[in-house]
Amino acid sequence: MWTIENNKLHKKFQFIDFKEAFAFMQKVAELAEQINHHPLWTNQYNLVEIWLTTHDKDNQVTEKDYQLATLIDSIVL
Repeated sequence: MWTIENNKLHKKFQFIDFKEAFAFMQKVAELAEQINHHPLWTNQYNLVEIWLTTHDKDNQVTEKDYQLATLIDSIVL
């Protein structure tokens, strides 16, 4: 479930191992490029954390963030 923290959508994703986490990140990168909206994220072994905000809208959560969040969820659901 995505939560709003400090004007950013945030979610943690946990995978079996690093390889699976990295494959997920690659898929997210491709989606982000398609819609030209890029996440802030971290990866530590099997854990990926993602924060979404719209920089050109004063770092507020916008429809673009919800759109990317929905696309990201479609990868893991």
